[in-house]
Amino acid sequence: MAVNALSEKLSALLVKQAKPKETVYKLSDGKGLNLEVRPNGSKYWRLSYRHNNKQKTLALGVFPDVTLASARNKRLETKLLLDQGIDPAIRRKQQKSVIGLDTFAPISDEWVKTRTKWSKGHADKVRRTITADVLPYLGNMPIKEIKTSDVLYVVRKIEARDALDVAARVKQRISSIFRYAIQTGYAEYNPVEALKDVLKTSKVKHRQSIQLDQLPAFLNALDSYSGYTNTRHALKFITLTFVRPGELRSAEWKDFDLDKAIWRIPAEKMKMDEEHIVPLSTQAIDLLKLVKELSGNYDLVFPGSYDHRKPMSENTLTYAIRKRLKFDATAHGFRTTASTILNESGFRVDVIERQLAHGERNKVRAAYNRSQYLAERTEMMQWYSDYLDGLKAGANVVPIHSANK
Repeated sequence: MAVNALSEKLSALLVKQAKPKETVYKLSDGKGLNLEVRPNGSKYWRLSYRHNNKQKTLALGVFPDVTLASARNKRLETKLLLDQGIDPAIRRKQQKSVIGLDTFAPISDEWVKTRTKWSKGHADKVRRTITADVLPYLGNMPIKEIKTSDVLYVVRKIEARDALDVAARVKQRISSIFRYAIQTGYAEYNPVEALKDVLKTSKVKHRQSIQLDQLPAFLNALDSYSGYTNTRHALKFITLTFVRPGELRSAEWKDFDLDKAIWRIPAEKMKMDEEHIVPLSTQAIDLLKLVKELSGNYDLVFPGSYDHRKPMSENTLTYAIRKRLKFDATAHGFRTTASTILNESGFRVDVIERQLAHGERNKVRAAYNRSQYLAERTEMMQWYSDYLDGLKAGANVVPIHSANK
């Protein structure tokens, strides 16, 4: 039996272009089929039906893995089952159990695919963590059979190697996977919720940052750094730009316009999967000209010391800070240092947050911010570089932005 085309309300283009709003909303295709659009941009197919005088909802999958045409075919298959007196939800559970699709591993992979705002690099990193720390213990278990004690065992194994930050992230991700499993009909409860008060020792270690009174000593020590030259340049560059270490490591010369003093980081390299603009101060430009003498013939600005086709190691910068320069801080901590100084200096919070590439939940506001704040961010970045120069020179500077006194 074919679905009556006149009753269908959606089109492939409408489904693709459906934008997220601040709350969940639905687009109806008729005959119980709906596209549920969530604030994070995920799009879920839902089918409402009645069986034995009970109203039920069946999850049909996630767009774009399940297209509009596929969702309509699933709607037709459901109707054929209902005509035979079969509950499609029960039939699906039986089928998934037989072929193993109700186990944690495939559901966790399905969950990652719904994180549409993640960059490919971040999604791959999450997959690697789940594969290494979770799947060996939970991967082949039917998700409905996983208990709180099973999740606790996984987290305790990670804690045993003193990786408390990883343990906290893994616990949060397992919880998110279970929320997705509940929403899609794979599970009925979230066993991680019972761990809220159990894991008191599993706290994320805050990334240590250079304190204001340490900055002069650090900046001068950095000038005398005796290790790999491009590591010194990378550390100086991250103090000036306070980008995430991963963004610096993946920087390519093609992303820079030195004449316009702009670094455009492509969306696929950003945590929030949105292009980010970094205005470059004159100090940053001068530093890049030095770097260009070392790596200008390669794609990467800061390549590894052994293989110039690959970025420098993830731990290189923090190792240099702690082991060579003897400061208890991380490369990521420069973001905290900059944020503290700039907030205390009178710059507008929205401008600082935009430069830190923190996600804006309100999409309309985010678009406005990107278009309106660039001039202020350019001024702020130059001010910050000048401020650091003053600290290094031993000037008696205080974090006050003169334009906002």
